[in-house]
Amino acid sequence: MNTLNHVPTIDRTEGCLCAGLARSPAEIDASQALRFRVFATEMGANLHTLRAERDVDAFDAYCRHLVVQDCVERRVVACTRILEGWQATRAGGFYAAGEFRMDAINALPGRKLEIGRTCVDPDYRSGPALALLWAALADFVRHHRYDYLIGCASISVRDHGARAAAIMHQLRNRHMTPEPLRVSPRLPLPESDFDPTTPVELPSLIRTYLALGARVCGEPCLDPDFRVADLFLLLDLRQLELRPARRFLHSAGGHPVAA
Repeated sequence: MNTLNHVPTIDRTEGCLCAGLARSPAEIDASQALRFRVFATEMGANLHTLRAERDVDAFDAYCRHLVVQDCVERRVVACTRILEGWQATRAGGFYAAGEFRMDAINALPGRKLEIGRTCVDPDYRSGPALALLWAALADFVRHHRYDYLIGCASISVRDHGARAAAIMHQLRNRHMTPEPLRVSPRLPLPESDFDPTTPVELPSLIRTYLALGARVCGEPCLDPDFRVADLFLLLDLRQLELRPARRFLHSAGGHPVAA
């Protein structure tokens, strides 16, 4: 159960969809059930979950849970979780610290938050659910005046890492942070053969991050439980203030998964 109190109301609607912070244990439970269906049932991830048929880990109790609900069907259709810096301290660190050595990020002055476990119900991936989720996240960020957003975006390695290697080849040229802001993976992705001349499409979540101005902070980490390569991304939210807020609405779409 999320034990955070005094959660500010953040509400957005789009047609029959509404987005906001989970207000009850039932809404948090529904988001964890959706995560289980997407990550375990659909993706085949080996979840070390604390509850049957739910994706629950030790970080959940320290997070705020942002959900999109179908107000007609009365069910959660998209979600992400938000781990604020002060809560990460209580939790023993950010989730990403289990995959990356991130001393350079921890040393950044300013307030940070981490998002993760982002997913959308398969029936809602062609509609506005993800864009609505990002818009509500933007509201949260503006309300709390955070300086940096961090998160991991995933690439499947079911092809033995060839696509992940090709994507990293593409990203290294234009989208990396300066060396002083790099992280290092605790389990580096093994080398894989790929054709550098073959175009490769970026996963939608990575496209969204990059469209907002995020940068990749280093080489990917292999997550064998989720069968993905995770990229650590850093978004300077102070720079985002200079961009149109509607970018949150229009840069997202497709099939997102964030470990």
